[in-house]
Amino acid sequence: MATWKSRGLRGSTLEDLINRTNERYLEGGLCLVQKIPTPITPIKIDQSTRHITLAYFEQKSTVDYIGAVQGIPIAFDAKECAKDTFTLANIHPHQVNFMESFEKQGGVSFFLLHYTERDELYYLRFSKFMEFWNRMLEGGRKSFRYEEIERDFILKHHPGILVPYLDGINLDLSLRE
Repeated sequence: MATWKSRGLRGSTLEDLINRTNERYLEGGLCLVQKIPTPITPIKIDQSTRHITLAYFEQKSTVDYIGAVQGIPIAFDAKECAKDTFTLANIHPHQVNFMESFEKQGGVSFFLLHYTERDELYYLRFSKFMEFWNRMLEGGRKSFRYEEIERDFILKHHPGILVPYLDGINLDLSLRE
């Protein structure tokens, strides 16, 4: 059983931005996307703050978000990357299997990466991710570099939309046609 020890706000900034974006998209009638909580069992609770400080995961998580955009099912995971190299160890095989099955059922799977040093958001298509994943499985690099990403999928800022991932979905779908 995996255990979890609180690391403060690690990754929460990106999730907060995505959650606020999801609210705006919902208000506009564009999509319905929900954060999927990871089920945990608390082990230690700080009685003064009532915060969980140690817990174990009850089951393996799949993705961070799932929903529908204009009738198209979507599933995605959000990751932060401090440097220009993203380590594939941050993605687990059960997540890849879930996203692959999701795609086979007609859904769109992807990763949202925040390159924190560059302050850039990147939409990583599942098919592009699989190129990196398969390279690793064949004995190649266990990571990918910023230079390898598809520049068209760097998300541009929009007024009022903090993480404009619908732009990435539109481009992703256009390349599938």
